[in-house]
Amino acid sequence: MHSQIFCSGTAAAVAARRLRNVLGSVLGRDGWMFKTHEVKLVNTASGDTVKIGEIIYKLKLPQNPELVPVKYISDSLPQTVAQHLRWIMQKDLLGQDVFLIGPPGPLRRSIAMQYLELTKREVEYVALSRDTTETDLKQRREIRSGTAFYIDQCAVRAATQGRVLVLEGLEKAERNVLPVLNNLLENREMQLEDGRFLMSAERYDKLLQEHTKEELDSWKIVRVSEDFRVIALGLPVPKYKGNPLDPPLRSRFQARDIYYLPFKDQLELLYSAGANVAAERVSQLLSLATTLCSQESSSLGLPDFPVDNLLPAIHVLNSFPMLSSQQLLHRLYPYNSMLGKDGCTAVEGVLSRFELLDGRRQPAPTAILSVSTAKDVEGHADVTLRVADKDITFQVPAGIKELRPPKSSPTYIYTPSHSQLLAEMLQSHMVKDICLIGPKGCGKSVIAREFAQMLGYSVEPVMLYQDMTARDLLQQRYTLPNGDTAWRPSPLVTAAMEGKLLLLDGIHRVNLGTLAVLSRLLHDREMDLYDGTRLLRWDRYQTLKEQLQFSDQQLQERSIFPIHPSFRVLALAEPPVVGASTGSSRGQQWLGPELLTMFLYHTVRPLAKAEEMDLIQGLTPNVPMEAAEQLLHFTHSLRKMNDPTAQSLASSLSTRQLLRICRRLSQYPEESITHAVNKACLSRFLPSLARASLQKSLANCSIQDTADPADHSLDYPCVVKDGVLTIGSVSVPIYNPDQKMKVPDVLFYDNPQHMMVMEDMLKDFLLGEHLLLVGNQGVGKNKIVDRFLHLLNRPREYIQLHRDTTVQTLTLQPSVRDGIITYEDSPLVKAVKLGHILVIDEADKAPTNVTCILKTLVESGEMILADGRRIISGPREAKGGPNTITMHPDFRMIILANRPGFPFLGNDFFGALGDIFSCHAVDNPKPKAELAMLKQYGPDVPDATLQKLVAAFGELRTMADQGTITYPYSTREVVNIVKHLQKFPNEGLASVVKNVFDFDSYNKDMREVLIEALHKHGIPIGAKPSSVTLAKELPLPEVKLTGYWTVNQGGNARRKLLCPTETHPVDIKGPAFLRVQSYPCNRQESRALSFSEEKAHWQIPMNEVNIVCDVTTKDDVLYVATCNPVSLYSMKERGETIQCMELYDVFPRTISGVWQPFVTVAPLGSPLEGQVVLHEEQSNTVLHLDLVTGAVRRLVMSPDSDGSSSRASSWWNSKEQQAGHKMCRDFAHKNWLLFYKEDGNQLEVLDVLEGQVHSISLPINLKSVFLVAEDRWLLLESNTNKRFLLTKPMHMAAEDSGVCQLHSISEDSVSSDHGATSAELSAPQMVSCEQLPNENLSAALNQKIVSPNRVLADTDSYARLVVGFPDLMSPNEVYSFKRPVDLSAMKSGDGGAHTFFRGGFQTSTAKRENCVSLLSANQVVRALPPNKVPLKEVYPKDVTPPLTAAYLEVTDLNSKKLKYIPVPRAMTVSPYTTWLSKVSDCDVLIAALGSGGVVTVDMGGYIRLWETGLDTLQRSLMEWRNMIGSEDGRPMQITIQRDSGLNVTAPKHGKIDPHNAPHVGGNQWAGGTGGRDTAGLGGKGGPYRLDAGHKVYQVSQAEKDAVPEEVRKAAREMAEKAFKERLKEIDMSEYDAATYERFSSAVRRQVQSLRIILDSLQAKGKERQWLKNQALGELDDTKIIDGLTGEKAIYKRRGELDPEPGSPQQKPKRFRVLADVSGSMYRFNGVDGRLERSMEAVCMVMEALENYEHKFKYDIVGHSGDGYDIELVTADQVPKNNKQRLKVLKVMHAHAQFCMSGDYTLEGTEASIKELAREEADEHFVVVLSDANLERYGIRPERFAQVLTSDPQVNAFAIFIGSLGDQAERLQKTLPAGRSFVAMDTKQIPQILQQIFTSTMLSSA
Repeated sequence: MHSQIFCSGTAAAVAARRLRNVLGSVLGRDGWMFKTHEVKLVNTASGDTVKIGEIIYKLKLPQNPELVPVKYISDSLPQTVAQHLRWIMQKDLLGQDVFLIGPPGPLRRSIAMQYLELTKREVEYVALSRDTTETDLKQRREIRSGTAFYIDQCAVRAATQGRVLVLEGLEKAERNVLPVLNNLLENREMQLEDGRFLMSAERYDKLLQEHTKEELDSWKIVRVSEDFRVIALGLPVPKYKGNPLDPPLRSRFQARDIYYLPFKDQLELLYSAGANVAAERVSQLLSLATTLCSQESSSLGLPDFPVDNLLPAIHVLNSFPMLSSQQLLHRLYPYNSMLGKDGCTAVEGVLSRFELLDGRRQPAPTAILSVSTAKDVEGHADVTLRVADKDITFQVPAGIKELRPPKSSPTYIYTPSHSQLLAEMLQSHMVKDICLIGPKGCGKSVIAREFAQMLGYSVEPVMLYQDMTARDLLQQRYTLPNGDTAWRPSPLVTAAMEGKLLLLDGIHRVNLGTLAVLSRLLHDREMDLYDGTRLLRWDRYQTLKEQLQFSDQQLQERSIFPIHPSFRVLALAEPPVVGASTGSSRGQQWLGPELLTMFLYHTVRPLAKAEEMDLIQGLTPNVPMEAAEQLLHFTHSLRKMNDPTAQSLASSLSTRQLLRICRRLSQYPEESITHAVNKACLSRFLPSLARASLQKSLANCSIQDTADPADHSLDYPCVVKDGVLTIGSVSVPIYNPDQKMKVPDVLFYDNPQHMMVMEDMLKDFLLGEHLLLVGNQGVGKNKIVDRFLHLLNRPREYIQLHRDTTVQTLTLQPSVRDGIITYEDSPLVKAVKLGHILVIDEADKAPTNVTCILKTLVESGEMILADGRRIISGPREAKGGPNTITMHPDFRMIILANRPGFPFLGNDFFGALGDIFSCHAVDNPKPKAELAMLKQYGPDVPDATLQKLVAAFGELRTMADQGTITYPYSTREVVNIVKHLQKFPNEGLASVVKNVFDFDSYNKDMREVLIEALHKHGIPIGAKPSSVTLAKELPLPEVKLTGYWTVNQGGNARRKLLCPTETHPVDIKGPAFLRVQSYPCNRQESRALSFSEEKAHWQIPMNEVNIVCDVTTKDDVLYVATCNPVSLYSMKERGETIQCMELYDVFPRTISGVWQPFVTVAPLGSPLEGQVVLHEEQSNTVLHLDLVTGAVRRLVMSPDSDGSSSRASSWWNSKEQQAGHKMCRDFAHKNWLLFYKEDGNQLEVLDVLEGQVHSISLPINLKSVFLVAEDRWLLLESNTNKRFLLTKPMHMAAEDSGVCQLHSISEDSVSSDHGATSAELSAPQMVSCEQLPNENLSAALNQKIVSPNRVLADTDSYARLVVGFPDLMSPNEVYSFKRPVDLSAMKSGDGGAHTFFRGGFQTSTAKRENCVSLLSANQVVRALPPNKVPLKEVYPKDVTPPLTAAYLEVTDLNSKKLKYIPVPRAMTVSPYTTWLSKVSDCDVLIAALGSGGVVTVDMGGYIRLWETGLDTLQRSLMEWRNMIGSEDGRPMQITIQRDSGLNVTAPKHGKIDPHNAPHVGGNQWAGGTGGRDTAGLGGKGGPYRLDAGHKVYQVSQAEKDAVPEEVRKAAREMAEKAFKERLKEIDMSEYDAATYERFSSAVRRQVQSLRIILDSLQAKGKERQWLKNQALGELDDTKIIDGLTGEKAIYKRRGELDPEPGSPQQKPKRFRVLADVSGSMYRFNGVDGRLERSMEAVCMVMEALENYEHKFKYDIVGHSGDGYDIELVTADQVPKNNKQRLKVLKVMHAHAQFCMSGDYTLEGTEASIKELAREEADEHFVVVLSDANLERYGIRPERFAQVLTSDPQVNAFAIFIGSLGDQAERLQKTLPAGRSFVAMDTKQIPQILQQIFTSTMLSSA
C-alpha cells in the first residue's frame, strides 16, 4: 500500500467540487456553485421575512420563544452553508420533510439549527439510539396520584404545536422503531395511545366547516399544525456503521448531501482562528484532512479524518506555534493505535507528502510549571507550560475546588513521560474533551485523577458497560414516595450541571449506538432529556435569558438549565483491536469516524524501564532492589516481543500488577519472583504453549525458581492462639464481628497445599488486596475460602453469578410495594455497608460486561447504585449527603472463578478484570497432600486403595492438562468415591469409580483412555471376581537327608591352611562426569483385568540391539545393566522416572562384537546410598558410579596388573573362552566387595569406604566363591569341585591377625559312611548368605528345629538345606529336595521358542545362574527355559503351552509345592544371539526384591515384578477381590417394613396353590411374598422361609455378555455390510480402506477431542443474548416503572443477536500445514517412522476439520528439494471422503520417495506466511512440519526464528522431527517460545498439532 493515489494535494477536494458542478448543472438553476446568496432579514409592514437569495420566508412569532435555538449563526456565513439553508427553505415552503445526509460531525446539526434560528422556529430534538422505542417518540405514560396519564413526547408535541422535529442518528435506531412515524410524515396523521387522532391541517379545516370544534374534540381529533416539519440527520449507511434506511421511510424524505465545507471556506475559517500559525501550515493540515476523507482513502479502510476538529487543533497551535504538526495530528487521528501496519504506512505516506512528518524535530511540552486560578475569568485557571525552554501561559477551564499545584501529591509519582502527557492533556483541555487510550493497568485512571486535582475538578466516574442503555447514561425512572413516577438525572447530567469532570471509564466497551446520545453534549454542550428538560450551553443560556428577559427561576420552570462552563469530559479506553470483528473476545475496533469527531485522543504509552523503576520505588520504597530490577527486565523483554502470546502475557503484567507484586515483595522480601509472575499470569491455567513461552522467557531473563516449598512438605501450622491466627509464617489478629451467624463454618481437613494457598491469600489480604481464586471445578475453592473466613472469624456475604446476572441484580433488586418502587440491597451493598467479606462465586458465568462494574468499586471505592445512592470510600467525601453509603474499611471481595478456556467456556473474567485483583491459582492437592486429606475422609479405606486412586487421578489430571482428555478430574470426585467406600466398605472400588466415569461411558475413545489409565494404576474396572489366573501347583518330592558336611578343624597341618593377607590403598582415577538422563517410567499395574502372580511391568528405554546382562535390587531400587553399549538404569519400584547413565565412552569401543563386555552391578549401602560399583568381567574394570551427580571414578585394585598387554593379544587370536573375573556382591550393602579370577588363586577384598584392597593368597585354584557369611566364605576348587571354608577375622584392620584360615570340608553321603567320591560333587548354583527363620526351617523339615542353616541350590535338586552350616563345627546335615532329572543333563538345544535363533550356538555355559532364595517366604525361585520345564504336567493335554521367554520355578518349602509361572515373551530381542546365550540360558534375568517377591528383566528390557510368597498372594487376592466388590449374581430383594396392623395368629404352612401362581400378602397361601403367617419370603411372622421359585425382586445383571451370540453376529454383519456399501459408494478397494485405516486409527483420539473442542467453541459462539424492549419474555428490571405505568414492551428475552450493523462479517480462520515431503523423510522413515507420522498428522488435520469449512479454511502444501509449494490440498477443494484423503497421503509418500534432495523449509515457511497474510481471514496459522537439519544446509536458526515471527498477523509454528543427537533441542532454544516443538518421538506429532490447535483456537474463540 503506497500513497500514490493521493497524487495532488487537494485531489479529493477538486474531485468533490467537480462533482458538485456536474450535479449543479443537472439540477438546473444555472449551477449552484457560482451564484452567491445573501441572507437578509427584511422588516416590512406585513411582518418580518427572511430572504435567502431570492427566496422569501415569512416569520411567525414563536409561542415558546425559549425553544428557539440561539447563537448558532456565525457572523460570516460561508457560501456553501447559505446554499444549504436556501435549499431547506425551499423544501420548507413546499411543506416537505428533509433528510440531511453526510459524514459524521456536528455540521449537519448546526445547519439545521441555524435554519431554525433564522426562521424563529421552535425545535423538538431527539437523539436516536439503539434504545429508542416508540414511546420515546409518541407518548409515554406517567403516574400522577395513582392514575396513569399519557404525556406527549417530541413527535406529538412538535406536530400539535407546529414545531420542527429534529431526528438525529436515524441509522442508530433499531429497525422497526421509526416506521411509527411513516404516516405522520406522509399524511400528517397518527393514532395515539390515549385514543386521540392527529389529523392533517387541511382535512381538519375542511371538517371544521361542517362541524364545531367541540364535536371534533369529543371525537378526540387533534389538528396537526401546518408548520410542523421534520428534519432528519443521518449518516450514509453502507459507508458507515448502522442500520440502513427502511425504503418506505426513505421515500418520505427529500435528501441533501451535506459534505464537509469546501476547501476554500474551511481555509478562511482556520486562518481566522490561527492568527499566529503560518498560513502554509494551516493549508497543509487541511490538505491532509481532505485527502484522508476522500473515497480512495476509505477504500483502503482508513476511517475519515475528523475535519471539524481542525478548528480546535488550530486553536492549540495558535497558543503553541512550536508544537509539531505530527503530534497534533496524533491527537486528532491516532493512527498508530487504530490502524494496522499497512494503514499506518499509508497515513505516513500522506503526511510526508504534505511535509508534516516533523514529530522528530519538534519538542513536546515537557513540564507543567504552575497552575493558578485566573484573575479575570471566572471558572478558569492559568497554566504555565515549559515548551522547548519557553514558558507559555494560557487559560483552561477549571473546577470549583481549590487547585492543587503539580507534584504535590504523595501518591502520584511524576515520571517524564507522564508529565509530558499531562502537559499535552492541558493543551487539549483548553479546547475540547479528551480521551485517554492505554492498555489496562497502565495508569489511565491515576493520571485522570491527578489531572482533575490539579485543576480543582471534582471527578464523577461513570463506569460504562456493554449493555448500558441511553437511559442509564442520562436519566432513569423512579417513583416518588407517593407513587408518582419521576425521572432521576444520572451522574452524567448532574456532573454537567455542577461543572465536574466526567470520567467515562471504558468507552471501548459501550455500544456505539448508545454513545451517540452524547455526541451533541460533546460537540455543542446541549442536551435534551427524556422528561423534556433541556440543558443549554452556558453562553446560549445567558443569551436566552437576556433576549427573553427571563429569570433563572422562570427558565427552570420551563425546565431549561445551563451546562456549567467548567464541565469537561475525560474518557478512558483500551486500545482498539485492529481488524477485530465485533463480539470477538479480544475486544473490538471501536474507534471509528464518529468517535474521532468527539474527542481529542492521547495515548498513554507504557512506561520506559527506568521510569517504571522510579515509580515502583516511589510507591513501594522497601521493595528489594534486585527483585524489582529482575521483574522489570522480564516484563519489558515480554513487552518488546511482537508475538501475540507474549503480548497477552505482558498485558497481565501491567504497571498495576507490577506495583502489586512489589508491594508484596516489600512486605515479604524472601518470596520468589517466579512465584509472583506465575501468579500474576495465572500460568497454571495458560494454554500449554503460552505456559512454555512464559517459562522460557523467565529462563532467558535468568530468573531462577527457588525450590517449590510444597516439596519440603513443611507442616504448615494453622493455629489460633490468644486471638491471633497464624497460618504458615503469617499472623493476624482475629476479627470480632457483630454478626456471628454470618461467619462460615465448614468441614475442612487441613492439608499442606491448601494451607499454602491460604497463607498466600492471607499475605495479600493483609496488604488490603481483593482476592481472585481461579481453578478447575472441585478443587476446593469454596472450602478454602470458607475455611479462611472461618479462621479469620469474618462474616461473609455470598452471591452466585450466572448467565442472567445483570448489573441490577449485582447491586440492587427493585420490587414494587403498594405502587411504590423499593430497592432491596444485594449482598454486595450489604457487605460494603457492614464491612463483611463478599464472596462472589462462579464469577466467570456472568457476562464480563456485568462484572466489570466491580472495577470502580475495587479501584476507586466508588459506585453509583440504581436508586441514586452512591458508595464512596474513605474520608474524602465522608461528609457526603444522605444519599451516600460510606464503604466500611473492613469490606473485601473474594472472587471465585473457573479457569478460562475449554471445557468451562465461561467468560474470561480473568482476562477482563484479572489485574485489579490479586490472583491465586487453586490446584488439586499434590499426591501427598491429597492422600493425607482422603485419609481423613475415609479413615477405614485401605491405604493401597487410596494410593491407587490418587495415582490414577493424578495421571488423568496430567492428561487433561496436556489436552488428551477434556474433563479435568478433580479432588471433589475422589472425595466422593472415598466417602462412598467409607460408608459401604464391601463395595468394590472398581464399581464405585464408575460413579465418576459413567459420564464418559458412551464416548468410546474417552472410555478407552480412562480404562487404560485406571488399569495402569491397578484399579480393576471391568474385571470379574472369577478371573484369577494363578499358576498350577505341583507337589514337591519328599525331603531326604542326603549327607553330612564336616568342617575339618583337627590339628592336622595339612587340613589347616593359613592364607597370608596384604593390604594396599586403591588407586582412584577420575572423576569424569557423565550425563544422567531421566526417562518417564510408564509403570503398568498388571492386575487390571485378571489376577496373577505378576504385580507390575514396564519397559526400560533401551535400544533394540542392546543386551541386558545384570539386574539387582537394593531396598526398593532396581538396577539393570546392559552391555552393548554398556549402560546402567536405575529406578524405584513405584517410581515415576528411570535414571539412565550411558557408559559408552568409559569402556573401550566394542569392536565388531569381538570383545563382548559383561558387567555386574553392586549397589552400595549407607552412607553411600545411590552409588554403585560396576564390574566388567573380562577387562576386570571396576567403576564407582554416583547416580545423583553422574560422577564416574575408576578403581584400580592392583597397581601392577593393568593387564592390558596380555588382554590385547588374546583379543584376536584365542577364540576359546578365557577365564573371567568375578565379583561377589552379597555384602555390597556393607560397602565391601570380593573379586576373584576363575582358576586364579587370589581373593581381593575391596573396602569401598576405606578405599583399601586386601589381597588374600590361596593355596588352591578357585572355581567359585560363595559368601555364606560376612566372615565365612565357601570356596570351590576349580577341577575337583572340592569345598573349602575360609574364615577370616571380622576386622581386617586388626594388624596381628592379618591371617585367614582355610578349612577343607569333607562331604559324606548317607549311603556309605565314607567320604563320597569327588565325581559326585556338584557345584552349587546359589548359596544364601543368611539363614532361614526358625519357623520356616521347621516347616521345611517337618520337625521343630532351631539351628543355623543355609539354603543352597544346584542343578541336581530343587533346594538343599545345610543345617548347622557354617557356624557349627560338628557334621552338618544336608537335606535335599531331589530333582527327577538333573537340569544340566537336559539338553538345552531345543530352546523352546528360540530354537530358531539359538540352534547350535550354545558354546559355553551361561554366566548368570538365575536362582534366588526368598528366605522370608521360604522359597527358592529360579528362571528356567521352557525346555527344562515339565510342560505336560503344567498344562492339560489339549492346551498348547503359550510362547514364553522363560518359566519361574517357585519351590515353596512351606507348602511343599512347586509352581511354574510363565514369563511372557520379550517384545524385541537383540540380534546378537550368541552373546545373549552367554548371558543366560533363558531369556530373562532374575533378582530378589527387597519387598519380597522377585523381579525379572527379559532380553528386550521389559521389567516385571512378581509376587511369589503364598501369604502375600493370598492377601493381595483378598484386596483385589474387595476392589472389584462382591456384586455376585445373587438376586436382590427389596423389603418394605410396614407394620400392617393385623396381629399374627399362630404360624401355619398355608395352603399349597396347585398352580403355583405368585401371591403377595393375604395370610393364606404358602410360598407367597410379603404375607403374615404363612411360610414365604419377606413376610411377617411365618414359620420359616419358603421359596416357591418366584423372583422376589431381581435387579437384572445387565452385562453386555448377556447378549445372545446370534444378535451380536447380526450386528457385526450389519456393520460389515454398511462398510462395504460405503466403500462401493466412494469406489475404494478394501485394501485401500485398510491402508487408510492404518493412518486414521492412529490419530482417532486426537481427531475426536479436536472435534469436541470445535463443537463447543461453535456452541459458545452461538450463545444467545438478551433482546430488550420485547412484548413478551421475562420482566426487565430496568423497565419496572414502565410496567407500572402500563407500557407493553417491558420484557426481555434471549435470542440470537443480529450482528452489529456494519460490523465486518465473521471470516473463517485460515490454516495451512506445510508438510516436509523431502527425500530425508523417506530415507529416515525406517528409523523413526517420521514420514508416516507426518502423514498421520496430515490425516488428522483433514479429518478434524471436515465439515468445519465455514470456520476453518485450510490447505496443505508440501516442501522438498523440488520446491516449496507442492500443492497437496487446495483450500477450495478439500478432500471429502476417505478415498480422497488417502490419495493425498499417497501423493505425500510418492513425492518423498522420488524427489530431489535439498531443504526448502525456510523458503517454504516464508512464502506461506507472506501468502496467507495477503488473504482475508479472522486469523492466520501456519504449521511447518520439518526434519530440518538446518545446520547441514547452513541455515542459521536465528534466521528461521525471524521468519517464524516475520508477520504478527500470522501465527507460525514449527514442529521439528527429532534429528540427530540434541540438535533439535539446541534449535528449540534459539527459536521463539511456544512457537517451536521438537518431536523426538514421532508419536508426538499429532499431539503437538492438537496442542497448537487447542491453544490457538481457545485464545480466540
